[in-house]
Amino acid sequence: MAREKRQNLGRGLDALLGEDSEDYAELDKLRQGKTAPIEYLEPGPFQPRRLFAAEDMESLIDSIRDKGVLQPILVRRHPADPTRYQIIAGERRWRAAQAAQLHEVPVVIREFDDRAALEVALVENIQRQDLTPIEEAEGYRRLMEEFGHTQEALAQVIGKSRSHIANMLRLLALPDSVRDAVEEGKISAGHARALLVVPNSESLLGQVIAKGLSVRDTEKLVQRAKAPESGNDDGAASAGTGKRRRSSGREKDTDTLALERDLSALLGLTVSIDFKPGQGGVLSIEYRTLEQLDDVLSRLSRGGRQPLDGEEETPESFSEDTAMADFDPEDPLIPDADDGLEEPKD
Repeated sequence: MAREKRQNLGRGLDALLGEDSEDYAELDKLRQGKTAPIEYLEPGPFQPRRLFAAEDMESLIDSIRDKGVLQPILVRRHPADPTRYQIIAGERRWRAAQAAQLHEVPVVIREFDDRAALEVALVENIQRQDLTPIEEAEGYRRLMEEFGHTQEALAQVIGKSRSHIANMLRLLALPDSVRDAVEEGKISAGHARALLVVPNSESLLGQVIAKGLSVRDTEKLVQRAKAPESGNDDGAASAGTGKRRRSSGREKDTDTLALERDLSALLGLTVSIDFKPGQGGVLSIEYRTLEQLDDVLSRLSRGGRQPLDGEEETPESFSEDTAMADFDPEDPLIPDADDGLEEPKD
């Protein structure tokens, strides 16, 4: 079961470390007894985690004080000082060991370049579910911006779906106050994704927190806030989307509506996405003239689109524009069941 679960995580740590799970377990045995003075370690520059909850730390400190550090800390030699080490994975254990007044900690020393160090640090934290949604999104942004990863390549490295990567990156387009609320645990990633589609998300945030709204209630609040806009400058795209929402017989979630809006703005045509979890979906583009159809076909045939499976993809830098507009019609950004972003609807 454990082996099957690890395989379901995509490449994950096994591939990044260059070994399968049995080999990595054997490596731990070979490294048993390898320790380093605690003051020789320092946080690595690629740590995606910024918040260390005090209550969680207290529990870990008590455990380490009682039993010691049971799992070695993954480190690399400091590029500027080979007598010191940078922590790749295990900073929380290192901090707790300091608080427990340990003088040495077990370590596993690996040779990682900067790119691999960030990949491993990010994957390790994601697999442990130690990151806030914003920290996770920032980690993805750094891999794209600093090391030229594409969303497709990143999905393979991290072991998540491409739609999960894209949805997380979209959170970085939120105002600072909304991002802070996510990091502080005042709202979930589901709430934040619902607020993405309105320009006055900061004013709605106060209502969500004050009333303790669920994700479903937040989506309804957003739809009411958007209702006055439906008749004006979004024009046919907005009206067409509204018609489809009613005619489909099921209420579309905010991710689908956001995609329809963004694709409509990109193409200048009415776009509709009908998605059924577990069954796939249909993307429809309405056009009135052959010239409009020719323009759509021209856009699809040149480089201004995401490559399909098996095609090479040119690395691109991350920006808020790519966070909101990096969409592939063959891969709608609807949360997968295993993405960890979809919350039970009240």
